[in-house]
Amino acid sequence: MKRILVLAIAALFAVASVNAQTTEKTKAESKTVVHTKKDGTADKRFKENKTSKTEVHLKKDGTPDMRYKENKVTKQKTVKKP
Repeated sequence: MKRILVLAIAALFAVASVNAQTTEKTKAESKTVVHTKKDGTADKRFKENKTSKTEVHLKKDGTPDMRYKENKVTKQKTVKKP
């Protein structure tokens, strides 16, 4: 009788430990957090809320501002054929 009781308790602990591991994985998977300020706007201190560096700087009239490198057109070198 003692052996059956010990085996039942051991089986109960084995099942409980397997279930505990699966719940930790689901918590880790659902860890996507959106960082916002109190007013609801994105908090720029966090990487996922920062804008990318590929922004186009525009003048007031809407044309690209040529003072910035990303707006300048680079010339392609042409090779003269003899």
